[in-house]
Amino acid sequence: MSRDTHHRDTKSTKKTFVFLRVSSWINLEKLSRLLWGFVLLTLPVTSFRFFPFLSKHTYVRPLAFYPLALLYLVLFLRLMRKEIKLPWSNTLPPLLLFFAFTILVTAGGALLAPISLYTHDYWGRALRAFLTFAIGLSFFIAALWMHRDEDDLRHSLKWLYAGLFITILWVGLQAIALHTPLLKKGQVSAWQEIFSVRGLTKVRLVSGFAFEASWLAGQIVTLYLPWLFASIITRFRVTKYKWLEPLLFIGAVASLLLTFSRGGLLIGIAATGLTLLISGRKAISRAFSWFFIFKKNNRQDAKNTKKVLKTPREKTLKTSRSWHLSGSKFTHYATRAILFIIIIAMAWGGVSFITEQEYVSRLWTVEANSLSDYFVQINAGGRLTYLWAGAKAYAQYPILGTGLGSAGLYLFQQYPDWALYNNPEVSRQLSPVTQLYPNTKNLYLRILIETGVIGFSIFGSFIFSILAKIGEAFQRKQKTLAIAGLYTWFAIVIYYFMQDSFAMAELWVNFGIVLGIIHHASQEQT
Repeated sequence: MSRDTHHRDTKSTKKTFVFLRVSSWINLEKLSRLLWGFVLLTLPVTSFRFFPFLSKHTYVRPLAFYPLALLYLVLFLRLMRKEIKLPWSNTLPPLLLFFAFTILVTAGGALLAPISLYTHDYWGRALRAFLTFAIGLSFFIAALWMHRDEDDLRHSLKWLYAGLFITILWVGLQAIALHTPLLKKGQVSAWQEIFSVRGLTKVRLVSGFAFEASWLAGQIVTLYLPWLFASIITRFRVTKYKWLEPLLFIGAVASLLLTFSRGGLLIGIAATGLTLLISGRKAISRAFSWFFIFKKNNRQDAKNTKKVLKTPREKTLKTSRSWHLSGSKFTHYATRAILFIIIIAMAWGGVSFITEQEYVSRLWTVEANSLSDYFVQINAGGRLTYLWAGAKAYAQYPILGTGLGSAGLYLFQQYPDWALYNNPEVSRQLSPVTQLYPNTKNLYLRILIETGVIGFSIFGSFIFSILAKIGEAFQRKQKTLAIAGLYTWFAIVIYYFMQDSFAMAELWVNFGIVLGIIHHASQEQT
């Protein structure tokens, strides 16, 4: 080794040592927890304006990526100081295998020489796809890394709920601007455009801090409702205020209703129903028995009263005690009757509010001459077109696919004739003015097209390995964690039929939290 090389190595070693020495003066553990808190707090902002390395047509721009990048810097410093170990879960191997497989099929997909669409070429779309996949994967691994036990969970939920609370307030402000004359819509839209690439939509749909209403609905059902639902079912509280989770749950559901997202409502109802059916039977029984528990106690009190009424003085009090029991009984049933009426009224009001909206009511009121015309009339013509074209594109290369990010280059070649002249969404997408890139709006269909049946099988094994780990949490009686994980699993599996981006942080964070705690619990048990 030459003297110059030795000198450079020595100098580099000294710099590393000094860097580690300076970092030792900072409490990196507290700093990492603070940065992770900011990640969770900023998750609602999905389309942050200031992302200089992304094109103007890229709408998935999570603000949380900035504190996440700083978090990784701190975590690697802690790793170098041997304070922590690399994160791991049994669900990582199939995910990493899927990532490696996409590299191979993307390299092979270039040999197919797909036709470019406007400014979108094969390698440009591939690079963008790997970037978005890396962003999503970084959220997942960070969540794994930051969660070991219940204390970490409580810390995360506090920040997560804070972000939800701010979102609910912003949704309320948007609703006032959209549905009342108290606040100008243009003013609220201008405020939102300070940090987002898009202001308020032209239609009367709230979007929170997200790009559009459906994205906000996806956030609520995949990120927030799982923890709120599980906390209510298991009586798990992150603060001393017992009303916090129920109040946030009501606010989240109200925000979901104001999005008028049919997909979001469907996911919320399905995930809630399925999770309640599997894991919430005791809660249902407890809620049902609450209306009759007083009756049992009242009978028991009567027996106890009969036993202790021995002295003359106690016998003289028998009549007054009977009146007291009767009054308590009346209060019991009156309270429950009022509560029951309120619940029914809220449910009826919510259903009526939704069904009266033209965006929803057109599902059964439109007049169409064909199935394709019906889907166009209900604003779902685009999704039917992508499904139609996607199935034909997949049939061309069913085994290995066409390469990650390339689905749009094959979709536009397979569009049916009826979609080209009778579908405003497709026409806008293919316009030379917009130059938008076609997408499947269905992650399963996209994976089938781009990675074939092999890639789809690998990704499916990742999804079902998560379900297996959630089953382990049920066996260990980690009820809150298990119920939240199961709710998230149902919500995301359904949501993948309506979303095709890997970069949506809400699709990764909850899984990372749940799997991180489950992994360390299994390690401790072993």
